[in-house]
Amino acid sequence: MSDRPAEILIVEDTFTLLETYKAYLRQENLSVRGAETGQQALEQIEQLAPDVLVLDVNLPDMHGIDILKSIRANGISCEVIVITGQASVNLAVEAMREGAFDFIMKPFNAERIRTTVRNALERHNLSRQGDDLAGDTRQEAALEMITGQSSAMQAVFKMLRAVGPSTASVFIRGESGTGKELCAEAIHKLSRRSEGPFVVLNCAAIPKDLLESEIFGHVKGAFTGATSDRKGAALTADKGTLFLDEVCEMDLSLQSKLLRFLQEKKVQRVGEDRLRDADVRIVCATNRDPIAEVAAGRFREDLYYRLHVVPIDMPPLRQREGDVVLIARQLLQKYAKEEGKPFTGFSVEAQNALAAYDWPGNVRQLQNVVRSAVVLNQGEVMERFMLPPEIAEAQQLSRSATGGGPLQGQTSGQGDQEGLDTTEDRSAGGTPPHGYRPDRGSSASHTPPFGEAPAYGRAAAGGTWSSASQSRGHHGLVLPFQSALADESRILPLETVIRLTIEHAIDRCNGSIPRAAAALEVSPSTIYRRIQAWELEDRIAAQANEEDHTEPDQNKPDAAKNG
Repeated sequence: MSDRPAEILIVEDTFTLLETYKAYLRQENLSVRGAETGQQALEQIEQLAPDVLVLDVNLPDMHGIDILKSIRANGISCEVIVITGQASVNLAVEAMREGAFDFIMKPFNAERIRTTVRNALERHNLSRQGDDLAGDTRQEAALEMITGQSSAMQAVFKMLRAVGPSTASVFIRGESGTGKELCAEAIHKLSRRSEGPFVVLNCAAIPKDLLESEIFGHVKGAFTGATSDRKGAALTADKGTLFLDEVCEMDLSLQSKLLRFLQEKKVQRVGEDRLRDADVRIVCATNRDPIAEVAAGRFREDLYYRLHVVPIDMPPLRQREGDVVLIARQLLQKYAKEEGKPFTGFSVEAQNALAAYDWPGNVRQLQNVVRSAVVLNQGEVMERFMLPPEIAEAQQLSRSATGGGPLQGQTSGQGDQEGLDTTEDRSAGGTPPHGYRPDRGSSASHTPPFGEAPAYGRAAAGGTWSSASQSRGHHGLVLPFQSALADESRILPLETVIRLTIEHAIDRCNGSIPRAAAALEVSPSTIYRRIQAWELEDRIAAQANEEDHTEPDQNKPDAAKNG
């Protein structure tokens, strides 16, 4: 409740009585104002939004009952106390039926009006608290659609609560699968338009020739195939919210029509001259960088600034610490029920694997993974081996990220220094793709020579493997970059440093790419992609070397003959 004094408006056409009533109530530490006509009363009600209205029903310019009806019709929240004479009891009863709080019969003393106003204020405050509680309940119901306890999602929820009741356009940015449509729907449910329609239109899923008709509608015969009138998304969303997903996919010619609609709030259907009013709030989303699209000339700058009033960034799942397992549990319950399976939860190892994975497809990918696992397996507990291999393998990330310590529910095992266990089998941590693994039995290292393009098949100058451990490097690897870094005159190409570092980390982790990724604080997919790119470069380089060596061989007979 606010600390400001309550606003009381008294409407009484007799000046002396009006001043008397005002004097009665000023002793109650109230802000009291007066009006002598119905018109003055309506103007002050609109300006002040009083908490309590003391209303004489017999006014010179209009009837008090009409004022009461106007208040209720406009949804103004205030308690009305009707003042009436002995001969107007029936009017007082009618006023009560129209929603008045109480009525006072003339004449009355100071205590009578004070008591009635106090009671009206108490009811008004309780009603306002109930409205606040109902609003909080609606907010929580709207936000329950989006699961998340991470700090990143709490920031999103804060933005949604702030922007929901507004009329401003909202621009949601985020990768595919992050929940942009759920975010838009939450904005709608938090808005004053929540009783109106919520219309979704994916601009990327509709051919550009038909998108105008989908948004603005068309009349029968407007084009080939228009066999009947179509209302269109804009008119369908009247008094509600229109969500334009992947708005950056919209053709430039249609962007100008959308801009005109936003400016004029009027819709012209395809094949029709008539303009129709459409009161619509626009929420749009994209998985692209809208600034880059504007710079490239693919998105109108004026439309961007018209839509980009309040930006909301939906974080990718990999940045929502703790949310993966929370969402997965909800999905498991949902899909287990739908599929008639007895699953009740995930094992600790499965949870660690889910939490460690990078989730490039975000929540949509998590949905598919959980559903697939439910369909293909049986049991009460979802185990790690029931998950796809690339996710099950990611369990090692949780162990490496905690310094090689045990996962929840596991006993600790002996590991070597820096939290990297060198005694376990390489296969336990995941095998690198395409058989990639440093060969400890070879005298040739996989470390690339400085100043040359990295190549897995070539021996590296300055780096050798030996069977006996040496003081420099792990497992006998004499690291070339150690000496190179000591040489201030040498500057290594960045890509060479990256490759050296990744290969060294993989070696230290016994060939386990997930553990190496954790130690390097990158995702396993980053290392996999780099290795695949390097292997492609190696094959190209190997082919080039073979061609270089075959040319002299072909010339040898001629050389012998000439000799």
